[in-house]
Amino acid sequence: MNGRSSLFDGRFFYFTIFEKKIMTDQQAAGNQLNIEISEEVAEGQYANLVIITHSHAEFVLDFVNVMPGTPKSKVKSRIILTPQHAKRFMKALTENVVRFEAANGKIQDLEEVQLPMNFGGPSAQA
Repeated sequence: MNGRSSLFDGRFFYFTIFEKKIMTDQQAAGNQLNIEISEEVAEGQYANLVIITHSHAEFVLDFVNVMPGTPKSKVKSRIILTPQHAKRFMKALTENVVRFEAANGKIQDLEEVQLPMNFGGPSAQA
């Protein structure tokens, strides 16, 4: 599928930038960073909703696949980031969206869907 390919390529583009930066910083020491991905992780998980919470020390991104007509959904993946890495991730994602739109046209925003904040799980607390 063409759309998935673009997202997949963008995600690896971020890691490529990260890997090159680390290699540049560590070249003086002669070290390299090799990033490996298992087949299971490489398959990915589809998500059409992300719930973002944060405390003073971390950002938590819960990726969910919400199916129409079903009253319950499960978190498919949870990513926990430091505030510094969350900001770097935001910058990398923004840069990739700009590149995607330059190549494929403007991404149309869907109308906002209001979800209750107590979507069936416990309330977020720090």
